[in-house]
Amino acid sequence: MSLVGRYQADLGLEPIGEIAVTPVSGGVLASTLPVAELATGSVAALCTAVDRYRSVVGLESRAWSISGDRVAASFAGDRLLRVDGRAVPGFAELSGFFRAADGWVRTHANYDHHRRRLLSVLGLPDPSDRDSVAAAVARAPAFELEQRAADAGALVVAVRTEADWFGTPAGRFSRTGPLVASTVRPDGAPSPIDPSTDTRRPLAGLRVLDFTRVIAGPVATRDLALLGASVLRVDSPALPEIVSQHLDTGAGKFSTLLDVLTEDDDDRLAALLSSVDVVVCGYRTGSYIDDYVRSYRPSGAVIGTVNAWGSRGPWARRRGFDSLVQAASGIAAVCGGGKAGGRSVDGKADTPGALPVQALDHASGHLLAAGIVDALAAREDGGIGRTVSVSLARTAAWLLDAGGRVEEPPDPVLPQGDHVVTVGGVSTSRPALSDYTDHPWPARPWGRDEPRFPTLTQ
Repeated sequence: MSLVGRYQADLGLEPIGEIAVTPVSGGVLASTLPVAELATGSVAALCTAVDRYRSVVGLESRAWSISGDRVAASFAGDRLLRVDGRAVPGFAELSGFFRAADGWVRTHANYDHHRRRLLSVLGLPDPSDRDSVAAAVARAPAFELEQRAADAGALVVAVRTEADWFGTPAGRFSRTGPLVASTVRPDGAPSPIDPSTDTRRPLAGLRVLDFTRVIAGPVATRDLALLGASVLRVDSPALPEIVSQHLDTGAGKFSTLLDVLTEDDDDRLAALLSSVDVVVCGYRTGSYIDDYVRSYRPSGAVIGTVNAWGSRGPWARRRGFDSLVQAASGIAAVCGGGKAGGRSVDGKADTPGALPVQALDHASGHLLAAGIVDALAAREDGGIGRTVSVSLARTAAWLLDAGGRVEEPPDPVLPQGDHVVTVGGVSTSRPALSDYTDHPWPARPWGRDEPRFPTLTQ
């Protein structure tokens, strides 16, 4: 079954007619695994959700046509991003694959607080260079290091084969349940709003509070902003975002800073939560913000969550990122050994690799947006709130189980053509939804907006 078919069947949704998809050309998403099908399928799922929402609120449906190349460019947005014509740095020096005493591990240290924890786990001073980290990792067994890192809030996972992963409790759990989980909450009806009259902006008038970081969650809320919602991203001043990530995924939103540990900002956040239609949270289960949102969620709101390993299950409270899920789940092993269609460490037969783009993040983000839009349609129809959840590990399981593997894929290349827009010296990929030539506006300066929802005209 196709991904969009799986999505609709899992949630018991009325199927929408076929959506025309032009194939991805030029090997942009070339991989041993069906990355192109994952990418276009996740965007198609969002298109079907938008059509169902339009139908419920009395808007005319539009025939969708998905450009595979546009989708590919969006998924490769971090690689297409340019500031004053220059590419931006990718992974930090201490992020990546390292040989352990008995295998491989992958680390993630793009954020300063994660880098400090990694160095602490390894018993190294801050700063330390990559060679020092490699020497320390080489002395430790992979799974021992993984557990020590998890206990310390650092980010290290052992590289597994897919058979090894699906043989663990966490791996088996990742194969269970729907791609997008949607659960009814009997907590009251929302305040009525005037539905949008704009077919291109069907979510106009809806307010979205965005507690997400990195890629997957921001992709979901960027989709909602593209569709007309007023999106306010809230971050802690103690956790700065990586500038390039915000430039890539912050388009169409507002951005503010609130420290909920202070009384004044706690009051401001409570006031914001009381007036929203959607809350999207990208923090792991058990984190302060996740618990806060669950405690103060407004009646009838749609709550969207995205995390690495699942909101339940053995690894629910572990931190994670796309690259780490690839490593743990077996994707890195499938894409390793210097194969085309994956980026391996050194091209040697035993080295792990990676997908050509951070496809788990992007696909999970579009699927979360689809689930939220379908939950909003159900709310309009029945007046009840829902909680919608996705995880990168569940998306990875779909990709590994989908079939259609290519043993000798071509080398992946950057998208060619008019898939980038430049404003003020910043070049970003166009929206994955090819009906839209650009986002409402470029990413605003991180954290500079007031903690309120500006009025957007329809």
